[in-house]
Amino acid sequence: MSVSTEEFVVIGSSDPIVAVLGGNITLPCRVFPAMNVENMELRWFHSNFSEAVFIYQNQQEQREEQLAQYTGRTSLVKEFLTWGEAILHIHNVQAFDNGLYTCFFRKGSFYESASLELKVAGVGSGPQVHITGPEEDGVRVVCKASGWFPKPQVQWRALSEEKFLMFSEIHVQNAEGLFSVEAALVVKHRSSRNVTCSLLNPILSQEKAMAIFIPEDFFPQTSPWMSAFMGILTLMMLLLLGTAYYTKREHTAKCQEMQEWEKLHREKEEDQWAKEEALKARDELQADLDWRKSVYLADWRKEKFQPLSVTLDPESAHPNLAVSDEKSSVTWKNTTEDPGKHCSILGREGITSGRCYWVVEIRNGDRSEWCLGICRGDVERTYCWKEQNCYQNKDVNGEESFQMPGELKKALIMSTVPGSMYCLSVLPSPMNK
Repeated sequence: MSVSTEEFVVIGSSDPIVAVLGGNITLPCRVFPAMNVENMELRWFHSNFSEAVFIYQNQQEQREEQLAQYTGRTSLVKEFLTWGEAILHIHNVQAFDNGLYTCFFRKGSFYESASLELKVAGVGSGPQVHITGPEEDGVRVVCKASGWFPKPQVQWRALSEEKFLMFSEIHVQNAEGLFSVEAALVVKHRSSRNVTCSLLNPILSQEKAMAIFIPEDFFPQTSPWMSAFMGILTLMMLLLLGTAYYTKREHTAKCQEMQEWEKLHREKEEDQWAKEEALKARDELQADLDWRKSVYLADWRKEKFQPLSVTLDPESAHPNLAVSDEKSSVTWKNTTEDPGKHCSILGREGITSGRCYWVVEIRNGDRSEWCLGICRGDVERTYCWKEQNCYQNKDVNGEESFQMPGELKKALIMSTVPGSMYCLSVLPSPMNK
């Protein structure tokens, strides 16, 4: 109930109003203090303001906003309007009339309202009970009824008034809002052959019931071997459960073992990959170090050694060697003659002292075989070899050295990239290169 001290208050019923399906019901509502409300706007609505059940305005009924299901079923007792009462009649009560209603008054800009609850109840058909046959070591009995509102409370009881608690129950509501019910009970004891199905409307407290007698022949006949069969069946179920548990445990153990093996295999692959990456990084660092070493070593040579220009001696050249006009380069001549063992050429100048280096450019170096060496000054200049006091280093690649007899103590031969650079360090003693 809403209250206002400006004009009036609206008073409705504080207790729920019960209506029977198919009957008529009156919803009371009034203003306080009592006054003539014929010139006011009066509205009854269901749940929401837009769900108009009845509208009274300009001293007459307004049907434009009224819900279709209330057309022709509602009316207002106009004789009581002069006393401040708006009594609404609802005819032929339906299940959907159940719920909350609001009585609304408006006078100018002032309005007030009050709410009340309508409970609709209806008792449907009496229960119909019948036997459907044996089931689960007993007899299945079904109870059916329809046309109830709200849902009826189902109860099964024996002749001794003992209640059965274990039964199934299904409720279905039709388009009119009424409920049908189907309850099934399995009677297992022959001592409970008289059973009763009862339906109770919780609002009206009205009950309908039907009893049935179950003949002895409907109960399953017990066999002498049934107990043994049930025992064997129970034992087999236990064995199956034990086997399933053991199988699951074995499967779990194998899965764990497989996961551990995969983990070890994955760790091994990761270690192998890390090792390969480390070796790759080491090789890259070594290559970078070699490159830096060659660059810095070349600069060091140029700083510590003197460049030496070589003039080739054509008279000491092998017949298959062609000397350039400036006598600074030599080329192998393609010929069918056997070149023999000693295909060499000497330089004209000798080295007596100091630290010297010279740069040699090799064309087609990847398809050529060549060597570099030094000879004593008194060698015959027709050719140079070890037997003639000539010492050479074959397959010059990298940094190598060789020992010399006499006053020449040591010669150092090395190569760099790109090209080839050779350095020679001697003590005083005239030698040819």
